[in-house]
Amino acid sequence: MSENIRLRLFNDNDLNGVVKVNRAALPENYASYFFLEVYYKFPQGFWVAENTRNGSIIGYCMWRVEKTFSNFAISLRRIKIAHLISIAVLEDFRRQKIGERLLKFGMDSMARFYQVQEYYLEVRISNTSAIKLYEKYNFKKIKILKGYYKDGEDAYLMAYKLTN
Repeated sequence: MSENIRLRLFNDNDLNGVVKVNRAALPENYASYFFLEVYYKFPQGFWVAENTRNGSIIGYCMWRVEKTFSNFAISLRRIKIAHLISIAVLEDFRRQKIGERLLKFGMDSMARFYQVQEYYLEVRISNTSAIKLYEKYNFKKIKILKGYYKDGEDAYLMAYKLTN
């Protein structure tokens, strides 16, 4: 990763930059209020990658905590699970390990600040580079979510359970 890129926690002033990255890099877009809603509830789960040359946001990852059943075991009790809602890096900055670092920082932060026991995410089945990254961090394909995306593409639900 370039020395001109730094990762840090999101703040309110980053909103426009994050929205721009979301719109430029992903076909699924969120309203501005949604980003702020997630940030206010889970501030330690929202990271940005900043180009220090000009202060622009070039990537982000956004997590939230859900209390639900494990993706790995049949259980009658709910656990705290971190859900990766969105992660994106502008195309000009890809293949520099920025996405990988955002993923890692987010995972570490969710475990440390929210004591989650598991992580999960949805990813397009055609997004082989993202799938390889998630598998590198021990995410497993749990199931296929048919027609998950607006355009009808299926998604893999992938999850990773922390060991105690």
